Formats: sequence, C-alpha cells, structure tokens
Amino acid sequence: MTAGLGAGRYLAAGQRPPSTVTSVHELTTADGATVRGVLATVSGARSVVCLMHPRQDVTHHPLVPPLLQAGAAVWTQHPRSVNNDLNLLHEQALLDVAAGQVFLRGSGFDTVVTLGHSGGGTLFGYYLEQAGLAPADRVATTPGGRPTGLADAEMPPADGAVFLAPHPGQGKLLLACIDPSVADESDPLSVVPELDPWSSANGFAEPPASSSYSAEFLGRYRAAQHDRVARIDAVARDALARTGEARAAFKDGGTAADRRRSLAPTIMTVFRTDADPRNVDLSLDPSERPYGSLFGKRPDLIDFGQVGFGRLSTPEAWLSTWSGLSSNADFVRCAPGVRTPTLFVELTGDQAAFPADSARMIAALGAEDLTTFRARGLHFGAAIAPGEPTGNELAAAEIAEWLGKRFPLA
Repeated sequence: MTAGLGAGRYLAAGQRPPSTVTSVHELTTADGATVRGVLATVSGARSVVCLMHPRQDVTHHPLVPPLLQAGAAVWTQHPRSVNNDLNLLHEQALLDVAAGQVFLRGSGFDTVVTLGHSGGGTLFGYYLEQAGLAPADRVATTPGGRPTGLADAEMPPADGAVFLAPHPGQGKLLLACIDPSVADESDPLSVVPELDPWSSANGFAEPPASSSYSAEFLGRYRAAQHDRVARIDAVARDALARTGEARAAFKDGGTAADRRRSLAPTIMTVFRTDADPRNVDLSLDPSERPYGSLFGKRPDLIDFGQVGFGRLSTPEAWLSTWSGLSSNADFVRCAPGVRTPTLFVELTGDQAAFPADSARMIAALGAEDLTTFRARGLHFGAAIAPGEPTGNELAAAEIAEWLGKRFPLA
C-alpha cells in the first residue's frame, strides 16, 4: 500500500461462482462519449445490481462475488472520468449512468437495482432524482453554465436502490475537510494561526492522543471553511467568464489569439484538503471510527502532501463536483427524489460519513419502502478489529437478504 493511503482502501474481492460469465461492453452516451462496463452473470439471474463511482474503477469491488453467489447479475461501469477527475462534471456522469441503464433495460433482466458505495451513493442519488423528473424539469446547465443535455437523454429509473456508506457528496465532503487556515492560495505552507487545526493552541494533540477542539473554535473553523470554498468558487467563475468572453470575441470576428484564449485551460490547485476536525477529535459525533482520515493516520501531515480530495481541477469540475456550495451532487438535496425501494447501509467506523451525516441522509430519502442497517466496518468495508467479519461481508449478507425479499434473483 502506498504511503498516505489508509488501511482497508484496497480489499480482496473473494471468489466468483465458477459458472460466472463475464462480458465487456462499450457504450455510447447521449452526448457521444464512450464508456465501458463489465457484466458478470450467473445462470438464471433475473435481477442485475449496478455498481458505479463517479471517478473510480469498481470492476473488482468486494461485493461483486457475494452478489453473484446470491443469484444476481452484477454490472460494474466506468464513468468517462475514471481514475482522472480533473474535468469531472457530475452532470456528464449522469449521462454515463444513463447509458448503462439503457443497456441493462435492453438486456432481458426483470429488475435493475443501483448500488452506490461512498461517492457512488450521491452519483446514483442524483441520477435517480433526475430520472424521476419530467425531461423539461431536469437540471439544464452545470454550475459552470454548460448545457447538460439531460432533457434529451433517455434516463430509465431503477427498480431499487442500495446505498453503502454513502458520504454527503464530493462537495459536501470537501467542505468538511478543507483546511481554512490557508492564508495564501499560492503557498501551501501559509497559515492563519487562529484557524490552524494542527496547533495545540487551538486544541490539537499529537497522535495517537485525541485532539479536543472547543465549540467556539469549531464555529469559527466551519465558517472559515465555507468562506474559503466561496472564494475558490469566485475564482472558478471568474476563469469561466474570461473563457466565455474570449469565445464570444472569436465568434464575433475575433482573431486566432482570441481562439487560443478560449481554448487555454485553467487548472486550479487547491492545497490542504484533509483537515476535518472529526478525524482527530473522536469526541465529535462519536462512532467506532479509528483516529485518522481516509488517507491515513496522520492528517496533520497528509494535509500538506499531494494526496487529498479536489487537489487539481478545472473551474467547471470544481463547481460541478468539489464545491460544497455550488455542486448539485448533494445527497441530501437529491434524496427526496429517491422514491424506489431503498436500503441504506451505514458502516459504524466510517471516516467519511459520520453518524449525524447518515442521519440527515436517511431522513431526506423519499422512499416509502426504506430499510436501514448498521454494519460494523470501516468506510471501504474493512473490519474494524482483526479477526472480525469485514464490513463488506456484513453488508453483503444484508443486501442479499433485502434483494431476495423484493426482487427475483436466480
């Protein structure tokens, strides 16, 4: 495992049934992009479970083998931004989801169930919300102003939805862990002392001891996080405005220089994005989570390194995906539109979705048939303690039982 990445991020996927048949499919989205998916099925499978994440490859997700063993087919799909989220627009990712759903509806399955783990939860929540609307009522433009094309896309609704350790959305996640003590956006070491989460004067303790932040500090800290994201939003919108002006000038008889200005990319670097106080002060929204963040046991060091959420982004991608103030991919915002039978699985040691987050997400869901389940495990499904069943094993058993009660399997 590479330095800085938390234990349990990469887990063995187990054995698929010997009878599993696997096929790879290349699909074209409504806006002409090419995406790929892998369909794994067993004899007689009548329902298919879909796994997808907006920026990660889930082909070998640990839940694939137990779902196949339960008699369901499993569809794992790449988005167009797999393993490279520099220009990840969530509205385009919805078109990627839609292409997979159209394919599966034409593949002979009786039912289609989405399964969103981590960021896949908000991706599917956003998709299901938009799929449930009349085309004219769907989001028309991205937060950066680009037309989405969602009104013209075929977006089949799912028959059921499973959310496994969903966090509140990429933007909301970053809003909670961005370091507001950055004094100069061009200097990764610049610090506003009164906002420094790694200062003992503000309540930080050297690990493995838990820190202890005051309510007064946390109030100022959360407000400053909001303000920093708002400032970055303004930078992103200003960059897009300049690009738009150059594009308009070229169309209005401008020069090749105007065209070059309209094409020149702006790549935003956002320093220090691993600074959620809940990761080092375990008294805040207490749970069974261990000390540390998703990226490792020393957020006070990782915060200054290369690893972190939203570190490199185009202005459009920042606004669509990473801004907790501008992004539409907000689980709580989307959840009332999720009305299909729903299973929400919370992992008790989650370091990305905390108990209060999960409670808000569950309360917002619009499904009348709503089942919740708490499994002891870490965010990526690892066991909390050696020798225990993994969170993925516990979740898989509950998911299989929930599916079997509602949908035809093999």
